[in-house]
Amino acid sequence: MLIADLHIHSRYSRATSKEMIIPKIAEYAKLKGIGMLGSADFTHPEWLQELKKDLKEAGNGVFEYDGVKFILNVEVNNIYSRNGKGRRMHNIIFAPDFNTVDKINTYLGKYGKLQSDGRPILTFDTYDMFKALLDISEDIFLIPAHIWTPWYSLFGSNSGFDTIEECFGDLSDAFFAVETGLSSDPAMNWRLSALDKYTLVSNSDAHSPTRLGREANVFKNDLDYYGLRDVLKNKDREQFLYTIEFYPEEGKYHYDGHRKCDVRLAPQEARFNNNICPVCSRTLTIGVLHRIEVLADREEGTTPQGVIPYRSLIPLEEVIAEAFGCGRDTVAVKNEYRKLCAEFGSEFEILLNVPIETFKGSVHERIALGIDRMRRGDCIINPGYDGEFGTVRLFEEEKPKESQLGLF
Repeated sequence: MLIADLHIHSRYSRATSKEMIIPKIAEYAKLKGIGMLGSADFTHPEWLQELKKDLKEAGNGVFEYDGVKFILNVEVNNIYSRNGKGRRMHNIIFAPDFNTVDKINTYLGKYGKLQSDGRPILTFDTYDMFKALLDISEDIFLIPAHIWTPWYSLFGSNSGFDTIEECFGDLSDAFFAVETGLSSDPAMNWRLSALDKYTLVSNSDAHSPTRLGREANVFKNDLDYYGLRDVLKNKDREQFLYTIEFYPEEGKYHYDGHRKCDVRLAPQEARFNNNICPVCSRTLTIGVLHRIEVLADREEGTTPQGVIPYRSLIPLEEVIAEAFGCGRDTVAVKNEYRKLCAEFGSEFEILLNVPIETFKGSVHERIALGIDRMRRGDCIINPGYDGEFGTVRLFEEEKPKESQLGLF
């Protein structure tokens, strides 16, 4: 089995930990049980040099560091105008080798300062970029990133499009996968029939090593670059077993809201108030759930034929922190996390596979209880909104209020 996290960032990306270097990334990948990672940020000159220095070529588009596989990719930020409206869209570009990467960078360098950020701002149309990339090499592929995020995505409520064809035109069939993002899960995306022909992938978008794998993709067998491309292109359910999902409510754009006023609203509540903040009367940030309901042509709960299954998890460090009643980044949590990973193999082995009975006698009782509750979906959820992460808890006795209806 191969667990792959195909969208992360290096230390050269904005608001990213200095620990996002290849040795530390590989160390945490092994703790978590991740076998393949996206290299991230190959457009950044300094990071590219580190990639060329640290990664050993393993053949067929795969590179390796200390037993962890990497494939070459980068997330770029396309900012442009189309049909009189400003567009801001993040896209993940995959390349099979460093020679192709160099060609991509030479081309993209005409449209932005690649050295300014690991995720560069490019001032040209996604369609034009994709067409040019395919001209560079037919082995390049592109995945639109976190397609529902309000500010920077394909379907974003503030800067995106209402249809795939509106964005990609005659290239709509030239790509084959989209990334659901932290604030949506596959079931939410299944409500849009236009996505049926695309493979849904999930990745962490990690900015620090501890966040690796908070979303990921699980494959039956090891894959090289071309095998991965073909599995995604064909939506191969024999090979692509399931995705690992962050609870979408924990994503920071799940509900509608206004962070400055501490207002969080479900879509129906926002619509009742004409999408206006009830405190300051400014426009709310429309979240992912609301945007999906606007574009959906299916009822909630619809499961189309041929979809890839998914499993929703809570990161082990969060489970330990809540069981101990302390912060996730404390020494006690980090020590317990490493101890458990050493004893049972990896974080994903613990979260997914180890029988609960096996924990008895060797794992803190509340940690075992938390893992059991997580597997059963017995969680207490307070959705994220307007850039604020939500909370998913396992031990509170009463559910917190999901909205501020009292403001009405």
